[in-house]
Amino acid sequence: MSTVPDPAGIFDRAVDEGQRRLEQSLLELAATSFIAGFTIVFGIVALGVVDGLVEPQFGKAAHVAGALTFGVGMVFLVVGRTELFNENFFDPVAAAAARDGTWLLVPIGRLWAVTLVFNLLGGFLFAVVFAVEGVLPPESAHALSRTAEGIVNRPPRGIFASAIVGGALVSLLSFLLAAADSVGSRLTLAYLVGFLLALGPFDHVIVTAIHVFFGYLFDAAIGSGALGETIVVSAAGNVVGGIGLVTFTHVAQVRGAEGSDD
Repeated sequence: MSTVPDPAGIFDRAVDEGQRRLEQSLLELAATSFIAGFTIVFGIVALGVVDGLVEPQFGKAAHVAGALTFGVGMVFLVVGRTELFNENFFDPVAAAAARDGTWLLVPIGRLWAVTLVFNLLGGFLFAVVFAVEGVLPPESAHALSRTAEGIVNRPPRGIFASAIVGGALVSLLSFLLAAADSVGSRLTLAYLVGFLLALGPFDHVIVTAIHVFFGYLFDAAIGSGALGETIVVSAAGNVVGGIGLVTFTHVAQVRGAEGSDD
């Protein structure tokens, strides 16, 4: 017999997790978000190292090889139970939807704002460490710079649309994790979502911003203000995809099932 809970059971689990996240102290939330920011850098660097080493022999297939390694960063996040922006969309909104008379707008806004800022702070500071000469092979710096230039050279509507997909994908991970009982299932889900996110590549504001920042550190041809524009546009797309496509529709699914039982 399958042990996978039904949508209502998944929702109840998400409510409990969302409440836990909303009740974190400011220090705990800032520290957890900072940890997530530098943790995801391991996945980005792994992607850059593998891409740079494989590309001379196998050309565009290096992108697939790099995507296969990026998933490790997502596994680290899930095992460490850290806060990554937009990965924490579904659970807190589920907790708010379960409350009568309030949508918890202030606690949710605090959660997302602190997470975004400290994700970026942790990621940027750790990127500076990796950018020190001699830490990474030269091929890796070239691969990371090439990726950064590819990101900023797209039109804003392309980044926005890609971020809708990325936001939906990462928020879907939160929903699927609430359905998984075993550690192995959770790690597999995290790895697969990380692989798909990098394979696109689809924009996640933190991952994309750190990629662009790496390009800046490695003297890529990135214009002034490109980093800020990338953060704003990709964050907006993540919100549309993560909340609009995934979170609200799953909440509606559960509410609809409850209405049919009445």
